[in-house]
Amino acid sequence: MEILKEDVYMDPPPGISEYEGSTQVCKLRKALYDLKQSPRAWFGRFTQVMKKFGYTQSNSDHTLFIKHKMGKLTALIIYVDDMVVTGDDTQLIFFFVITLF
Repeated sequence: MEILKEDVYMDPPPGISEYEGSTQVCKLRKALYDLKQSPRAWFGRFTQVMKKFGYTQSNSDHTLFIKHKMGKLTALIIYVDDMVVTGDDTQLIFFFVITLF
């Protein structure tokens, strides 16, 4: 989970008796699923990892990552919950796929 960059508050989870009937709220420190901030937090972390693996993020499409290695090219693009990996460096693509899955 990714640390949030803005303050997000929620009602205390049900079942915690000390908060029942209280007006207190919980401040979240990490992104949770179903928050509007979750995709942004996930993509930020994904971007960091891709850059760590030597990929460059495209200036024209921030969801496109490109890696040039020894005259070969590998490209990866993300759209919602789909990922396409292509290029002419079959060894790098194979390594990426087995590392990811």
